[in-house]
Amino acid sequence: MAFARTCSVALVGVDGVIVEVQADLEPGVAAFTLVGLPDKALSEARDRVRAAIVNSGEAWPQRKLTVGLSPASVPKSGSGFDLAVACAVLAAAERLDPSSIADLLLIGELGLDGRVRPVRGVLPSVLAAADAGYRRVVVADQTAAEAELVPGVTVLGVRSLRQLVAVLTGAPEPEEPADRSAGRPDPLMAGLMLPSAGVRGLPDEAAARMDLADVAGQYEARRALEIAAAGGHHLYLKGPPGAGKTMLAERLPSLLPPLTQKEALEVTAVHSVAGLLPAGRPLVDRAPYCAPHHSTTMPAIVGGGSGLPRPGAVSLAHRGVLFLDEAPEFPVRVLDALRQPLESGEVVIARSAGSMRLPARFLLCLAANPCPCGRHSRRGEGCECTPAMVSRYQGRLSGPLLDRVDLQVQVAPVTRAELMQRDSSAETTAVVAARVLAARERAAARLTDTPWRTNAEVPGHELRTRWQLASGALNDAARQLERGLLTARGLDRVLRVAWTVADLAGRDRPEQRDIRTALVLRTGVEQGLPLTEQFFGRADTAAERTGDRYRSAGAGAEPRPARSRSARRSADPQPDPEPEEAAP
Repeated sequence: MAFARTCSVALVGVDGVIVEVQADLEPGVAAFTLVGLPDKALSEARDRVRAAIVNSGEAWPQRKLTVGLSPASVPKSGSGFDLAVACAVLAAAERLDPSSIADLLLIGELGLDGRVRPVRGVLPSVLAAADAGYRRVVVADQTAAEAELVPGVTVLGVRSLRQLVAVLTGAPEPEEPADRSAGRPDPLMAGLMLPSAGVRGLPDEAAARMDLADVAGQYEARRALEIAAAGGHHLYLKGPPGAGKTMLAERLPSLLPPLTQKEALEVTAVHSVAGLLPAGRPLVDRAPYCAPHHSTTMPAIVGGGSGLPRPGAVSLAHRGVLFLDEAPEFPVRVLDALRQPLESGEVVIARSAGSMRLPARFLLCLAANPCPCGRHSRRGEGCECTPAMVSRYQGRLSGPLLDRVDLQVQVAPVTRAELMQRDSSAETTAVVAARVLAARERAAARLTDTPWRTNAEVPGHELRTRWQLASGALNDAARQLERGLLTARGLDRVLRVAWTVADLAGRDRPEQRDIRTALVLRTGVEQGLPLTEQFFGRADTAAERTGDRYRSAGAGAEPRPARSRSARRSADPQPDPEPEEAAP
């Protein structure tokens, strides 16, 4: 028989399409024709496959050879089809039994010496094979652990074409030569780690050394960080340089709970396609962290690019944190491109050859200075920027983008007492992460019969109709809405944050103080109580020891609602301020 077929997978984004690889031998002048819409790397498979077969001790058929990749309308790229093409050619030449490879799915690149090299995107490829009903998969030995993450699939990891031929024919497996790269990185893994393919996540070792207790002061920002992690809410940190915005953002991934099995597979599939899956770590089970530079281009953030489309930073941060430091320095087009994935949790990249859908459900953390020089405040002391410069700088973050950010926190300068004195009562990452996990479990129990798992994912209509609030809880938010200070989307996001605050406090439903806390976090204007007192029901004693005064002007005096805690600290950063005048 001069015809044989087997299967492989073509990746479109992180989705796999089963491709049937057919080989046909006919009498005629020896030639090798590859059809089926291959790209340049796949067209070169003709030379790689021929050399690999000959150097594996097999005879190359001296006839007219045609290899077809079906369906022909699907674009195919990369070198992962080499192993399937080689086996189909050997089966057509009657070196292998065609029936032995008909139900196999083969993924791997061939070296000229016949070694099987790993390729990117093995996990999504095997997932697509399992969905299509394939139960036997052959991959490179280095990526066998990644392929074995898919349940119900038998994985065979091979190191050479000779080894695979021996397994399929029942012959003794040849002994592979000793690895000559002892003490050095495996050269076969070079194709998996592309140093410039995208944004890398934060290494676990570095993340383990970053503790929330290392941040001096910033009690409001700490609480906002906890609420963001507990509910999956987007966060905007605004303050002068050196206040601790980057330190806070780097510690946010450590507060997120471990990924579930389904979420881990989603994240691993994206990192595998992007070439960022760490060697020896087939499963990413912790929330990723991506912090691209502000000079990053649109394709690097959203995804796509020329040639082979790749996931961008929004997809690499899927189920994790995307941190944009110096956010106003990013191009306006890039920032506005985030609006659609912030709402839908996915990004659709349309090109002339077709569309690609990538997951992008991330927690956005923005950080910005108040002005180009960074010293702008309500009192205006030390700022050299003109009002037009300040307005232009702050206007680079558009209103529609900020309307999708639930928590907007003013980060004040750190006082001398907070910086020089060690606060023994500062909570560690482990303590806060435990509260976040408990709040997430409480929300998941409430959302059991729904497709959502965090409060940030619940549509506003469901929050307003399915789950009832305490009586009169929405009065403050309703007044803000009537005055035009809050949009309809803003009201929904206030409700989401209020449910998260209630979950952290162990309450069954939000009360008026929870709505007020959510309004403070969104508008920056206190509703009669400081954030720490609204959140815990009392003033933070640690903040009082460091000079954070939440005291009324005199006995029985009312607090000043128009002046936030951050504004008071910016206006008077000294640890021992003069007594304030009595409020009228």
